[in-house]
Amino acid sequence: MNTGQGRIGAYSLVAPAFLVTLSLAGAWWGFPANVRLLRATAIVTAWAGTGLLVGGLALMVREPRWAALMGGLDLMYEWHHRSGVIGYTLLLCHPLVLGMAALEESPHAAWLAIAPWHLNWPEWLGWFGLLFLMAGLATTFSRRIGYRRWRVCHFLAAIGVIGGLSHIFALLDEPGASLGFMALAAMALIWRLLATDSALTSHPFRVTQVASNAAGVVEASLAPCGGALVIAPGQFVLAAFVDGPAYRGCGEFHPFSVSRIGPGGALSVAIKALGPCTSRIQSLKPGALVRLQGPFGRFLADNEDRPQLWIAGGIGITPFMAAIRSGEMPKATTTLIYVFRDESDGAFLDELKDRARLSPGFELIAQACGESPPDVLAMLSRVTDLPKRQVQICGPVGLVNAVTTTLRELGQPVQSIHYESFDFR
Repeated sequence: MNTGQGRIGAYSLVAPAFLVTLSLAGAWWGFPANVRLLRATAIVTAWAGTGLLVGGLALMVREPRWAALMGGLDLMYEWHHRSGVIGYTLLLCHPLVLGMAALEESPHAAWLAIAPWHLNWPEWLGWFGLLFLMAGLATTFSRRIGYRRWRVCHFLAAIGVIGGLSHIFALLDEPGASLGFMALAAMALIWRLLATDSALTSHPFRVTQVASNAAGVVEASLAPCGGALVIAPGQFVLAAFVDGPAYRGCGEFHPFSVSRIGPGGALSVAIKALGPCTSRIQSLKPGALVRLQGPFGRFLADNEDRPQLWIAGGIGITPFMAAIRSGEMPKATTTLIYVFRDESDGAFLDELKDRARLSPGFELIAQACGESPPDVLAMLSRVTDLPKRQVQICGPVGLVNAVTTTLRELGQPVQSIHYESFDFR
C-alpha cells in the first residue's frame, strides 16, 4: 500500500527546484571553454544528468522533516523516479554525442570514441555505471517483479550512480563539483541503508491487540515502547512487524494509514492482505514488536470549515476512521461515500453505520459494487451542494482517477480536490 496526495502549493515545487538546481550547477561547473559545440554538448549533458541522479538519491531518503520539505513522501518519490529517467536519458546522450563529435574527424574515430573495448579503465567505469543504471531503472517499470526482488534490483541504479561519479573523478585533474556530488550521494546512501533500512531511526512499538475488521483486513493496536509519535488524523507510518512470542514477522517496512490515535502515544493501523508480507501480518498476535517510521503525509490536513465530501474505496477508509474516532470532524456537514465489493469486504462498516445514526452532521453512503467498477457519476449525484464541498478521496488508483476525472468534468474546483491512493513503487 502506498499513499499519494494531490496538492497545490509552494511545497510541491521544492523537489523539482532542488533537482533543477543540482542539474544546472553541474552543467555550469562542467561547461568547457574553447571546445567544439558537439563535444561541449556531450560534456554538459553528462554533468546535467549526474546532477539529476544525485538529486534522485537524496529524494529516496525517508525522513519525515525532509519529506515534508519536499512536498510529501509521495511527491518526493515521484520526482525520484522522474529524475532517474531524465538523468539516465541525458547520460545515454553523452557517449552518443561524443561519437557524433568524433565523426567530424572520421567514422573510425567515432567508433573508437564509443567502443568500450578501445577505451581505458576510467571510460569503462562510465559504461559500467550506465549499464547498472539501465538494469536498475528497468525494474522500475516492471509490475511483475515481487516487491523484495524489485527493491534489491532497484539498488543497481544507485551502484550505477557511484560508477558514474567514479568515472568523472578518475578523468578530471580537478574533481571540483564531483566531490560535492559524491559527498551528497554518499550521505543519501548511508542514511537510507543504515538509518532507514536498518531501522536505526525507527520508533519501537508493541502490538497490544489485533482485531479482524473485514475479509483479509486486521487492525493492530500499538503502544510505544519509548517515545510516542506526534501524529495527526490522515497521516501514515511505515511499519515493520518483527518477531513476538507467537508471531514471526517479515521485518519489511510497508506504509499503513493510522486508523486510531489513542492516549499516551497509542495508535492503530489497518492492514489489508495485498502481498506476502501483509498476508503474513493477518496472523499477527499481541506482543509482537513493531518498528515505525514517520509520520508522513498531509491528507485531511486541509479540512476547512466548509461542507466535506469524503470518498473511500476498500481499505482507503482507514485515514477517515482516524478522523472520525479522534473527534476532529469538520464543523460543517460531512458526507462519506464508502465503496467496497460486498459487506464482508467493508472494513469498519458497522461502526460507520452507528456513527451516521448518532451524528446528525455525518452522512454515510455505503456502496457495494461487487466486481464491477462503481458508477461514479451516480454516486456523486446523491451528494447535495457538490460544488461547495471540500473533496477528500482515498482508495485504489483506479477509483481515485475515476472520481477526480468525473469531478473535473462536473466543474469541481481543482483546488478543492485532495486525494490519497495506493501505489508505492
